[in-house]
Amino acid sequence: MTFETLNEVTLHYRYVSGEGMPIVFLNSLGTDFRIWDSVMDHLSVKAPVLCIDKRGHGLSDDGPITMGALVGDVSTLMDQHDMKDALICGVSVGGLIAQGLAATRPDLVAGLTLCCTGAKIGDADGWNARIQTVESQGIAPIADAVLERWFSEGFRTKNPSDLAGYRNMLIRTSAAGYAGVCAAIRDSDFTDQARRITVPTYCIAGANDLATPPALVQALAGMIKGARYEELDNCGHLPSIEQPAATARAISRLYETLK
Repeated sequence: MTFETLNEVTLHYRYVSGEGMPIVFLNSLGTDFRIWDSVMDHLSVKAPVLCIDKRGHGLSDDGPITMGALVGDVSTLMDQHDMKDALICGVSVGGLIAQGLAATRPDLVAGLTLCCTGAKIGDADGWNARIQTVESQGIAPIADAVLERWFSEGFRTKNPSDLAGYRNMLIRTSAAGYAGVCAAIRDSDFTDQARRITVPTYCIAGANDLATPPALVQALAGMIKGARYEELDNCGHLPSIEQPAATARAISRLYETLK
């Protein structure tokens, strides 16, 4: 395990050495960086890789949580490892963080893979209701509903042990961290920034995603000049788990065009 204290919080991360352009993986709300493990196993390139547990998730501190702080943590950690012109791969809120990074530190971003995300996700009423529940009762009361949005019905039916494990990952997330990231998502709208993205971008949707439906991801792709859109069958909100090989192929294809 590797930790770094920066911006007044201690972050847990994984750095894998390699050759060529680096890849940075940014995970979703209620998960840690292990959701990218199978994707990394399927990558056709042996690039330097950075994975990060954002504030309030995994083994990282909670700390004050805003979208600016989440983006700043990624940029600072990339600077620490002298990583520039990277392929940034983000899912859900990780995709928002990736868009923020492209807007504020374009020197760090050569390309984007944006999975199951949008320029804006959800509305204030929905996020406020979730925050209120988590702050008063914890994550467990919403866990089953979240899992229905994370995974397709087929995955939930065929993989009960995996489902139980991912439920553990979710409910063991810090309640303060989860609520803080919910607020960061609620307060973020990257519509204007998305229209100014000029790096090659690949947008991936899950056909069965109830959290960020395909139409939302397709709308994001339409905002970004030249962005490619792909919809994965039998896939909910976390393609890195349900469709790791397909996700890795998309990342590898974009990577090869950026070399």
